[in-house]
Amino acid sequence: MSNKYKDLSPEEARVIIQKGTERPFSGEYYDFHESGIYTCKRCGEALFDSSAKFDSKSGWPSFDSAIDGAIKELQDSDGVRVEIVCAECGAHLGHVFRGEGFTSKDTRHCVNSISLEFKGE
Repeated sequence: MSNKYKDLSPEEARVIIQKGTERPFSGEYYDFHESGIYTCKRCGEALFDSSAKFDSKSGWPSFDSAIDGAIKELQDSDGVRVEIVCAECGAHLGHVFRGEGFTSKDTRHCVNSISLEFKGE
């Protein structure tokens, strides 16, 4: 992948670069059920397979696993949560939570829709 990143709208940059959050239940993919791959909005790297998506009723897309090596986990600036970013370009995706019991993997990657693009099968 080239080092050229996609141009972002001001709202995309607020979330992806400045580590903001979109409003719950407002994003394009929170209630979206097509088969395919979710990629990073900034660099296009594949992040999540649709088979890992589940409804956590949180208002954001939730995945119980990521594509191997696609994301990095970082301690959030709040000192409590764990931030997830694209391993390729560092784009802010959201946060990861464990121990909630939603799926057998016991992991919820809570992702901003605005940080993603979807590629259907």
